[in-house]
Amino acid sequence: MEREILFSGIGGQGIQLAARSLAVAAMRERRRVLMFGTYGGAMRGGDTDATIVIGVDSLVTPPVIDHAWAGLAMHPKGWPAMAAKLRPGGLVIVNTSVFEETVTYDGIVLPLAATAIAAGADMPQAGAMIALGAFAAATGIVALATLLEIAEEVLPPYRQQFAEPNRLALALGHQAVTDLRCAAWSRLEMAA
Repeated sequence: MEREILFSGIGGQGIQLAARSLAVAAMRERRRVLMFGTYGGAMRGGDTDATIVIGVDSLVTPPVIDHAWAGLAMHPKGWPAMAAKLRPGGLVIVNTSVFEETVTYDGIVLPLAATAIAAGADMPQAGAMIALGAFAAATGIVALATLLEIAEEVLPPYRQQFAEPNRLALALGHQAVTDLRCAAWSRLEMAA
């Protein structure tokens, strides 16, 4: 079984780091992973997205996809492109801190004020890590313990001081969903 996950947002939200964290965690759990990230020329505020394909066996889907199982929508600028690719019956986490419009999707829409949670914890740039922790809780695609374990490994040497705040952000996002666990989410869990 393969699972395709889209990450979308703007530069400065941590989209690429969150995607890399999921990819490395899935590899640590002995899954096959392909990842492809893109970002605009602007350092902050430009479009950024990433696609990850995770599977148990050899992967046949390239990381440039037409359809996806799930998404993490961190900014409304990327929502139209993401919405066009999401298959019915999946999951999308929507960062309600920045989305003003209501998101409609033929699957589970998990509203999460990721940016507000991050700001409230004095980590304004950790919204994508909050969303990743929530995604792990909602889907079971990787264990929170694995995400916490690789938090330092995915950072460049000059950013190692953010490992602990990122662990906290992952745990906060995970806890936000754990507190609101919905029986419908169990059907999304990744096969072991």
